Amino acid sequence: MTVEIDISKNMSPEPELMCIFGTGDLGRSLGLRLLQCGYRVVYGSRTPHSCGPLPQGAQVMTHEESARSAKLIFICVHREHYEFLEKMAPQLERKVLVDLSNNLKKDMYMEANAVYLQRLVPKAAVVKGLNTLSAWALQNGLLAGRQVYLCGNNEEAKRDVAEMATKLGLTVVDKGSLSAAKEVEDFPLQLFPEWRMPLYVAVGLSAFFFLYLLIRDIIYAYVENDEDISYRIMISLANKVSPIMSLIMLALCYLPGAIAGFLQLYRGTKYRRFPNWLDRWMLCRKQMGLLALGFAFLHVIYTLLIPVRYPNRHKVISSVVNEMKNNNTTPFYFDNTKAWGADSLFALGILGFFLFVLLGLTSLPSVGGTLSWREFSFVQSTLGHLTLFLCTAHCYIYAWNKFLRTSTYKWYTPPGSMLCLIVPSVTLVLKLILVLPCVNRPLMRIRQGWERNRPKDEMGELKATNM
Repeated sequence: MTVEIDISKNMSPEPELMCIFGTGDLGRSLGLRLLQCGYRVVYGSRTPHSCGPLPQGAQVMTHEESARSAKLIFICVHREHYEFLEKMAPQLERKVLVDLSNNLKKDMYMEANAVYLQRLVPKAAVVKGLNTLSAWALQNGLLAGRQVYLCGNNEEAKRDVAEMATKLGLTVVDKGSLSAAKEVEDFPLQLFPEWRMPLYVAVGLSAFFFLYLLIRDIIYAYVENDEDISYRIMISLANKVSPIMSLIMLALCYLPGAIAGFLQLYRGTKYRRFPNWLDRWMLCRKQMGLLALGFAFLHVIYTLLIPVRYPNRHKVISSVVNEMKNNNTTPFYFDNTKAWGADSLFALGILGFFLFVLLGLTSLPSVGGTLSWREFSFVQSTLGHLTLFLCTAHCYIYAWNKFLRTSTYKWYTPPGSMLCLIVPSVTLVLKLILVLPCVNRPLMRIRQGWERNRPKDEMGELKATNM
């Protein structure tokens, strides 16, 4: 008795073939990534025998041969070289062309590259997308969760491209028809779009505190005491601005979370959307934290440079010379309180900076991606608030003896070390209120009682707004 075995049922289907026009850096990197994700790759080139090194496992043919072998074709060439595609219109009929091209500047051409490509090959389905990916990101596999945009007139073609992009680990956002191609092509030309608000805040606050301290320290000494200490602008003044900015920017990372918590308590729900200003603020907290870390690094570097500065060395040498001139052999009095204050100041600063660096490292995708959500939340939230507390305590120790001394209020203005404590102190107090059950539970009961005592028509309106 013979048994026939259907071998075809046990054989896995052949991987889908992808075609790439262009053997430059982008084309080679995209081909490598497609091969790693299980696709077969064929390149179309004008000179298939001398097109340079390609990823291992990929084939290379002429443009016409490669176009006939695949349904989905990636166009990784510049717009200036699109003319050959018009001659290939018969071979590209009913093919899906993914346009990855970008321009050097906005409004370089009257129409979008993808619209121009669709006009050259009218019977093909052109999809604009994946143009925000760089060759470096494709080669190093830094694609997990990254957002890409697609637009096109053919829905089936967009679904095919979206399915392929999802297999690469990308998150796809459909921008609609091909009329949105101009907007999609402008995305890579934007200069740090997620950093604009944090940079505006950092530059504005830095300019304010620099001018404020310039008036209090430099101009005040010149006007009142006829003393020229303008040399302090380079190091001393910068070393006052940098820690102020570091502490305020760190506090601004956690202040929106506290505001959001109180807003949820007030509304009685966590499922309503935040106001646009708060939503934008929360989305740029990572950038604010990294800027705060940059200012902290500046503060550390400036502090390490202070002992080797000429004014400090001159002050120490002058004090020794004066002692020798006056023949003063009386030993200096050792102030134990000042010693404790100085060591506590440095200890809190070192611990705060250590945790600051830890927060910055875990915000990197390559590091944060190795942590679970609970671990990441513990570092960024719990240790983040601990970092803010240590840095605020560091500043309090530095400024504790300046609050009640009238000499520190030059021209009736408080020192910068006092002003910078306002935002972090408010943030820590609000967080403490939200964390302590003995405080936030009475707030919830007050909120619930207030809702019960409201008129029925107002309650109906409230209910409608919460839906």
